[in-house]
Amino acid sequence: MDPISTARYGMMAATRSLADSAARMANISGEGEVDYASEAVARIEAKQAFKANVAVIRVADQMWDSLLALQR
Repeated sequence: MDPISTARYGMMAATRSLADSAARMANISGEGEVDYASEAVARIEAKQAFKANVAVIRVADQMWDSLLALQR
């Protein structure tokens, strides 16, 4: 699997995690209590995972640009 596909999958997983956390914090179902501290940690983790995967895509893009520049 190439790094861009892996990073894209990681970005989708981080997005799902963030959406799940937001739904739990909104307590849509109205059942049970919400642990806001753990939800805040989950949101920070999802944000950092998203940023890390974006960095992978940027590096892969720079590598492709470098390779293309060598062919010119």
